Amino acid sequence: MVSLGCPKNLVDSEVMLGLAGEAGHTITADAADAEVIIVNTCAFIDRAKQESIDTILEMARLKETGACRRLVVTGCLAERYRDELAAQIPEIDALLGTGEVPEIVAAIQGREAPAAAAPAATVKPATLYRRRPHPEPLGGRPAPPTYIYDAATPRRLATPRHYAYVKIAEGCDYRCAFCIIPRLRGPYRSRPADEIVREAEALVARGVRELLLISQDTTYYGIDRGERGALAALLRRLDRLDGLEWIRLLYLYPTTVDASLIDAMAASEKVVRYIDLPLQHASDRVLRRMGRPGTRRSYETLLGHIRDRMPDVTLRTTFIVGFPGETEADVDELERFIEAVGFDHVGVFTYSHEEGTRAGDWDDDVPAAEKRRRRDRVMARQRAIVERAQARRVGTRVRVMVDGPSPEHELVLCGRTAGQAPEIDPVVYLTECDPSTLTPGQVVDAEVVGASGYDLLARPLLEPAPVC
Repeated sequence: MVSLGCPKNLVDSEVMLGLAGEAGHTITADAADAEVIIVNTCAFIDRAKQESIDTILEMARLKETGACRRLVVTGCLAERYRDELAAQIPEIDALLGTGEVPEIVAAIQGREAPAAAAPAATVKPATLYRRRPHPEPLGGRPAPPTYIYDAATPRRLATPRHYAYVKIAEGCDYRCAFCIIPRLRGPYRSRPADEIVREAEALVARGVRELLLISQDTTYYGIDRGERGALAALLRRLDRLDGLEWIRLLYLYPTTVDASLIDAMAASEKVVRYIDLPLQHASDRVLRRMGRPGTRRSYETLLGHIRDRMPDVTLRTTFIVGFPGETEADVDELERFIEAVGFDHVGVFTYSHEEGTRAGDWDDDVPAAEKRRRRDRVMARQRAIVERAQARRVGTRVRVMVDGPSPEHELVLCGRTAGQAPEIDPVVYLTECDPSTLTPGQVVDAEVVGASGYDLLARPLLEPAPVC
């Protein structure tokens, strides 16, 4: 299995691996040994689409050089470009969209494949595996996906043993001008709270110490079911789970972060004070064109209220630069906003012009080179903010969850504070200690002794003193 894209896609991959294992298949980490290769794709922006296509082609070559007999392509790219993929990459044996996750076992085993395989060059889309084609509603467009897994669905975790993602909802009801996700993932649909709690209990029993709650808009949870305050109530239930150290929320939305949620986070023992709030811009004019609710002033008011209730909160956000019609003045305002708020973590992306979105019909009037220049300019401002913040952290004490050996050096341990999410944020490098004395998932007190760019250096405060 090759899983691309976001953690939400990773959960789908874990479910497919769980279903495959339950059906008796053996999973291998070596693609050259695999008789069946699954590529779970992303199609959010151009760069993600290209990575997905490159990966499919790379895996397809293993039909000649490896043991591969079947190539299965799943996820957002398959949902968005099913017929094009079937026509242009005949090595693909099965295509499953985002709503067809339960059909993975049939796809692996080749059920309903063509009775007589045609030569690869002449394979037609109609002869490819279609376990459950999307029904065609009025207007001729496929019906949106409706699938979402439940607590009884088997999962094979692809994350380290001590943390796991829990998808509390699927789909999105917003219609941001730049985003294709509602078409790929369908309408918003929340999982029942009892289901989520049961899944969380099972994960904790397997040794998970940190739960990361995810969806396209996590703070919309329950609203589609008419359950206001559902996320706050869910957090209070999860907060009571024994054996769990941290609960983290990802992908919040500025207009659905309400007082009940902030109060629940502030009162919780295990929900980390970490707000991941993709704002996309700060210029009111650009926000209106993007179809984003809220204004710079409303964002500043919300962030101020969050900091009032949780002074130690970590704020993370993402922005898009180069959106159609964006001017230098808009970027100036974005920079001033970043400086005024002082975010802990910022990601800046260049706008990707996507067909099927509202903005896709507009003129992509900011040249690619200018988009990159604006991204670099905004990130330079953020780096200056981070450098000042890092200097203030030296000498302070922090709680660090150990993740394990550094990918760069097996003798150096990495960890994270409550203000650092796995994979997307900087890390803490643990110094002056014997790596064998600390285990993944262990939480230790440490003193910050320095910084290296965005990352921190910290010395564990252990008793007895660490072996040097």
